[in-house]
Parts: sequence; C-alpha cells; structure tokens
Amino acid sequence: MIVDGRSLSCADVTAVALHGARVVLADEVLPRLARERAVVDDVVDRQVPTYGLTTGLGSRSSYALPRDELARFSVRTVRGRANAVGAPLPASVVRAALVARVNGLAGGGSGISPRILPLLVALLNSRVNPLVPEVGSIGASDLCQMAHVGLVVIGEGRAELSGEVLDGATALRRAGLTPAELGPKDGHVLCSASPLAAGHGALVLQEAATLLTLAQAVTALTFEGFRANTSPLDARALGLRPAPGQSRAAEHLLALLAGGDLTDPKHARRVQDPISLRCAAQVHGALHSALDFAGAALDPELNGCGDNPVVLPATDGVPGEILSSGNFHTPALALAFDTLALALTQTAALSAERMRRLLNPGLSGLPANLSPHGPERSGFAPLAKTAQALVAEIRLLSAPVSTDPRHGADGVEDDSTNAALGARRLSTMLVRLRQLLAVEAVAAAQAVDLAAPATLGRGPALLHRAIRELVPPLDEDRPCGVDVDRVNDDILGSDEVRNALRALTEEAS
Repeated sequence: MIVDGRSLSCADVTAVALHGARVVLADEVLPRLARERAVVDDVVDRQVPTYGLTTGLGSRSSYALPRDELARFSVRTVRGRANAVGAPLPASVVRAALVARVNGLAGGGSGISPRILPLLVALLNSRVNPLVPEVGSIGASDLCQMAHVGLVVIGEGRAELSGEVLDGATALRRAGLTPAELGPKDGHVLCSASPLAAGHGALVLQEAATLLTLAQAVTALTFEGFRANTSPLDARALGLRPAPGQSRAAEHLLALLAGGDLTDPKHARRVQDPISLRCAAQVHGALHSALDFAGAALDPELNGCGDNPVVLPATDGVPGEILSSGNFHTPALALAFDTLALALTQTAALSAERMRRLLNPGLSGLPANLSPHGPERSGFAPLAKTAQALVAEIRLLSAPVSTDPRHGADGVEDDSTNAALGARRLSTMLVRLRQLLAVEAVAAAQAVDLAAPATLGRGPALLHRAIRELVPPLDEDRPCGVDVDRVNDDILGSDEVRNALRALTEEAS
C-alpha cells in the first residue's frame, strides 16, 4: 500500500492492521519532509521561541530550552509521557495507530526528521508491534499511549515480534533495524496527534459497516420466518418522509429478500407488524447515517496533520513558518463515535425484540417459543434472556464519553475529547452486537423451518443454508449457547459469508 498522506481509507488501515499489507512511502513524501525539516532547523538556529521545539510543553511552554538540550529534550519527552497503564492493546490496534501516524506524517506539517518515518514504516513491515497499554489517552492527542511507540523507536520500551515479547532494542535488532537518534521536536512528534483514536476508529468503522450488512441479512431471515409485511419498505411510502439512510436500508433489505415470496406484501401473515420489523429500515437507516457522519469526521484525522505546532515550508519566496495549532483536538470525531454507539444500541435493541416476537405464537403464528412440541418445552425462551443481557451490555457502553469532565496541564490544557476511549468501547460493542445477531439468526432459522415458506429470498436462503450446515433444528430442548457461538464465529465471522451478503446488497446500490 502506497502511503501519500492524502488518501488513506478505513479499508487500507484494515489491510495493514489485520492482513499484513506492506506499506511503501510515495516518492514525494521524503522530499516534503526535508523541506519542512529545514524550517525546523532554521528556527532552532535563530533561537525563535517555538512551542515544544525551543520551549517546554504544556504548562512549561514559557520556559526557554538551552540550545544544547533540544535533542535530549526530545528523548525526555518520549520517556516522560509513556504513562499508559493496563493490559496491552491488541497488536491490530497498535498497527492501525502506526499506519495512521505514518500517513499523517507523510502528508506533512509535523517537521519530523525525515529519517524517522522510514523506521516507523519498517516497524509495520517487520511486524515489530510496540506494546501500548490500553488506558492513557484523554483525547488531547494520544500522548501517554503513543509515547510507548516512541520508546521502541529509540530502542526502549517493549514490543512483540513473532509472538514473543521483547525489549525494544532486542526487537529492533532481530528485525534488522537500528534505534533512531532523535533531533529537536522529534520526540514531541512521536507522541502527538490522535493516531490511536483514528487508527482504532478506522477498524471499528470498517467492522460496524460489515455488521450493518449482517444485521440486514439476519433481519431478512427473521422476515421470512415471521412472514413479515414488506410494504413499509416500499419506496413510495419512504419517499413521503425521506429520513437519512432509510431508503438505502430498505433497498438493501429488498435486495436480500429478492427471489422469495415476501417481496409481494400479499404473502405477509399480518396487515401490520410490530415496530421491530415494520421500522427496521428506519433504524438501520439511522445506523447508515451515523456511519456516514463518522466517516466524514474520521477522514481528516487519517489524512491530515494533527500536530501542534505545525510546520509550513517555504513556498514561492515566502519563508517557512511554524504556527501554533489546535489540529490535535478531535471533538467531531468523539461526537461521531458517541453517535455511532447510540445507533448501534438502537440496532441491538431491535434485534432482541424481533427475536422475542418470533417466540410469541399470537404474533408469529408459530409454535410457542419456536419449539415443535409447543408450550411443553422451553424452546428458545431461555435464549431471550441472553439476548437481553447482551442488549444491557451494549446499552451501558453507549453512554457518551465526549461530554465527560476533562483537564490536562494546569491552566492551558483545559479541554479534551476522549476520542480514543470512544473508539475502544465501540470494539466491545461490536463484539456483543455480533453475538446478539447470532442469537436472532439461530431463532430465525428455526422460525423458517417451522413456517416452511415455498421460496426464500437469496439472502435468507444463503444464511439459512449456512446455519443448517452447522446447527441442526431444535427438537428436544438442548443447550443453545454453543449453537449461537458457532453461528457467531463460523458464519457471521466468515469472510466468505460476509462478502456474499455484501455482494447481494451492493446490487441494489
């Protein structure tokens, strides 16, 4: 993957972080960095008061640093900010943060020494994964966590290589790499910006988009078992109140149901269904809209300069300059993560309610609790409790984090966003949502078996077939948690199934 500082996508981050795609710097990157570094060198030579370069940081910004201390100050900046705590973040998250930072530096504005960036690229390509503790960022840059990456860059800290945790110097040596010697400003740059929030955010947005496709497919399977009325998906009805995303969601649901009987509302069991079925397009449409908002907020973080101060190179006779900047601040990103969390919670609540409606014979027309033996067996009734437990966890995690009280360095760092926390809790929410969709899918497959429709839509047929290859229909009561786990891991987690369902919905687009 060629990194140019301008065009990094969530899919690109995922390719590097999860699938090991190699990173190559675009040809124009190092010359760009050299021009900016000349501005840094000039400011140092002229001893111009400049935040974090010739002065201290935070509340010590008025303290002028001696000229011979600037390089050592860079090293102290890294060491003094490596204060994160807790278990290490997953290697995929650290790699996502690294590729986000590499791209941000490649685009210019940081003034970093050009020799540092190729080393960061080499960490990715050699799979030297710095160990970064999970807690430490308040969203005023990811300082206390990214400093742990900086430690490995200078041959300190800890890193994982080939499954083994090593000290930073040993990990670099085994990978054939040499620790960097930091110059003025380099230490601050290694800790700066919000690459952890951006990189982790890219991973969760990519997964959230996939889970939306899965939610649509599972909903379509429930539609088949319930024999739901599809008239609320009619474009004419939706056009009378064009809420964001709802038409897209309706088109995708109809694309999944294509080829079956339900696209004709006359095959529905009821004139009007419960809201959890009738308004699926509205709720999933809101999730589409939240993903759009999050993507728009994330793109500048992946493809912009989040440094403070920023370095402007000389152009057309105008001398270079270093300017104080607020580009490290990420309120839009934090708000987008909070919005996405709420949209995921709405989607989760709807899934649990659809599953409960399938168990109700008065609504579904199916045997009580989806047991072929009727009320003398428990059927799937106990599984509804698991669904509600999953919803409770998801709802708890949806509490906004961008509005928490916050402060940093006394008197100057008096606002922050918790954006990295916003991304991290989304990861947990997505795990729970996929488990919840697996619960609904297991119940919906049983409902389809009992309803025995003549023809299933293409999406439900694909999903039902995949489930039945792993999980037999429920006859006598049995433990169903293991069935849910198998569907979650081997079907909803399968790239083959995901890609096939995505292809069906993309036809509608």
